[in-house]
Amino acid sequence: MPLIPEEPQIHESAQGPRPTPASGRTAPTPRPVPGPRPAAPPRPGRPGPLRPTPPAQRTPRDVVAAKPQPSAPAAPQIQLIPASPEGALDAAEEAVDLLLDSGRAPGEVLVITTGEQHPWAAHELSFGETSYWAQHDAKDDVFYADASAAGRAGARQVVVVALNGGSDEVAAATLPLALGRAGALLIVCGDPQRINSVLGAGV
Repeated sequence: MPLIPEEPQIHESAQGPRPTPASGRTAPTPRPVPGPRPAAPPRPGRPGPLRPTPPAQRTPRDVVAAKPQPSAPAAPQIQLIPASPEGALDAAEEAVDLLLDSGRAPGEVLVITTGEQHPWAAHELSFGETSYWAQHDAKDDVFYADASAAGRAGARQVVVVALNGGSDEVAAATLPLALGRAGALLIVCGDPQRINSVLGAGV
């Protein structure tokens, strides 16, 4: 008799684990759930992506319209630094230092003097014009040129003009030339009234 009660207990324990596998069998039912999920990708394919495409077609039209615009920004900016003829060269040197400190490469800067030559130019010319202009062509450093030689100098991103002397005729010829050589910025150090009158007449 004691064996009989033990058997039903064994059966009950067997039945206990059986429902668990049964529940484990029910688990595969959620597995097919990912099956309908692939249907979700068409959701992003809804009109959402189709709507941005028409504006994309409009953008090229805008780009076409923007093509003539680059000619406008091609004109360099002009910055005037008030200075006397005696202080124009020092003002130009300070402007160059600020340009270099702001990250401008030395080879992108050209300095033109209308009066006395810059000491660097005078020093380099003492070794001959060949080596002097070779440094200009190398574009490794700031280049200093006299107004009389500025016509030979090539274009650079920034041109600094020091009105440290010279006649109004020299200034009138130098400033428009410097403006044509400047790719992004023209800095003129000198008498503001003289600069404005020359730039107004020459540009």
